[in-house]
Amino acid sequence: MRHARVLAFAALAVPVIAAVAYAQTAVVPVPDNAPVKIAPLVVDLSKTHWGDAKAGQAKATACAACHGPDGNPSVAMYPRIAGQSERYIAEQIALIRNGERTSGAVAAMLPFVQDLTAQDMRDLGAYFATQKSGAGLADDSVVTEGPYKDMKFYEIGQKLYRGGDASRGIPACMACHGPTGAGNPGPAFPHVAGQHADYVARRLQEYQSGTAQRTQTKLSNIMATVAKPLTAQEIQALASYMQGLHDAADDEAAAAMAQASPPKS
Repeated sequence: MRHARVLAFAALAVPVIAAVAYAQTAVVPVPDNAPVKIAPLVVDLSKTHWGDAKAGQAKATACAACHGPDGNPSVAMYPRIAGQSERYIAEQIALIRNGERTSGAVAAMLPFVQDLTAQDMRDLGAYFATQKSGAGLADDSVVTEGPYKDMKFYEIGQKLYRGGDASRGIPACMACHGPTGAGNPGPAFPHVAGQHADYVARRLQEYQSGTAQRTQTKLSNIMATVAKPLTAQEIQALASYMQGLHDAADDEAAAAMAQASPPKS
C-alpha cells in the first residue's frame, strides 16, 4: 500500500505514558496480560508546583529505553510523549501509581513510578513538554468496498477527526484535541498529532471495550462515549490519520533547511 504524510488539521484523544522495563542493552517487549491489580497509592498533585524541565531531564533516564531520550520512541507499541503537556503526563503517571490505570504495559511501568514523588511526576511532565514531537505516515491507499468506498484510508479518519458524525453522536476530535492535534493543556486534553497508529488504535479499542476506565477523571467517560460507535475500520483510519498529523509549519522549516543545506552529489 502507498503511504503519504498527511498535512492535516486535527487528531483524537489519549496518548498516555506506557513504558517498559529499562535495560541497558535492550528493551524486551512486555506481553499484554490481564489488568494489573494493586493497592491504591494516593498521589496528590495539588500539593506541587509547576514542573522543572531541567530536573525532569535528569529523572527521565529510565524512560529513554522505551520512550526514547526525547520522548519519541522508535518502537510503535510505545507512545510518543514528546510535546505532551506537563499536566497530562503528570496525571497519567499518578493514575498508574494510584492503581487507576491498569491496561497495556502498566505492569512494566510500575517499578519505575512507585518511588516517584508527585513533584517528580510534574518535573518529568515539564521536561517532555519541552521536546518536539515527531510524526509518521498516514495510509493513503484507496478503500475498495464498504461505506467508505473510493476514499483514501486516512480520509476516513480525517472526516471523523474534523467533522465527527452527528447522526451517531460522535463529536469532532478536533473540538478537544485541536485542528493540528496539539491538545489543550488546560483541561488536560492530550497532544495526539504524530502519535503511533498502533498505540492510538489500541487506546481507542480499550475505551470502546471499557478496559480504559478510570475512577479519577471524567476524560475516560468522554472517550468511552466517543469510541463506542466507531467501527474497527474507523478506529484504524483515525489512528492512521493522527499518525500523519502535524503542523504544516514543520514542513516549511524542513524545506527551508534543505534549501540552505542541499544534499551533496
